[in-house]
Amino acid sequence: MKLHFYKSGEGEPLIIIHGLFGSGDNWISLAKQFAEHYTVYLLDMRNHGHSPHDEVFNYDVMAEDVHAFMNDEQIMYAHFIGHSMGGKVIMRHAQRWPDRVEKLVVADMGVKSYPPHHDRILEALNKIDGQIITSRKQAGTILEEYIQEESVRQFLMKNLYWKEKGLLKWRMNVPVITRSMPSILEAVPDGVVEAETMFIRGDQSGYILDEDKFFIDKIFPNSTLETIANAGHWLHAEAPEQFYSMVNAFLEG
Repeated sequence: MKLHFYKSGEGEPLIIIHGLFGSGDNWISLAKQFAEHYTVYLLDMRNHGHSPHDEVFNYDVMAEDVHAFMNDEQIMYAHFIGHSMGGKVIMRHAQRWPDRVEKLVVADMGVKSYPPHHDRILEALNKIDGQIITSRKQAGTILEEYIQEESVRQFLMKNLYWKEKGLLKWRMNVPVITRSMPSILEAVPDGVVEAETMFIRGDQSGYILDEDKFFIDKIFPNSTLETIANAGHWLHAEAPEQFYSMVNAFLEG
């Protein structure tokens, strides 16, 4: 599958992969900063953003999509940043093609499996997907019934686009994402990755606990775990300056 992407800057390749329900657009501000030192590629994963939809949606096929993208763009190796779902994509890619990886930055995602925790979001997305939505206000009202956090509602609404005059639709493939959640919540399979890797968590997020470092080290023995204060799961958006400084120092170092 040919993924949609944005490219900017000059220098060593840096591939950035968004999380579930996101797109490359979410990283444009940070990409501008990284582009001062790197050639930055913002990818839209399958079933997200402007990339094609497909019935198969798991980490192996997403890793294969990234590998095919690198071959198409003649990128022999790259640094990688992956947030949440994107973090597991770059982990799986590094397991399968270790020779194509320089350094890895995994943002707020562990190697373990996670219990279902997107049920309310998926209910809201499917509710909108099954109706004729003619305004963003109408979509926002439906989301508000299911999701309290305004920041999460605004994040999701970035995925709405005008399919035709007077008709809003999701860019993401809501039915396939819903059916594929068990695969998305799975643990990273066994397979040691020697690449230098930095895991970053927000101190207000529960995605990476202190005890998770033991299991991270089994797969990523050359890894560190850093914490950004006053940040949750979307740490790159909540604390962009700290995130950029931390990542840039790691990549440059």
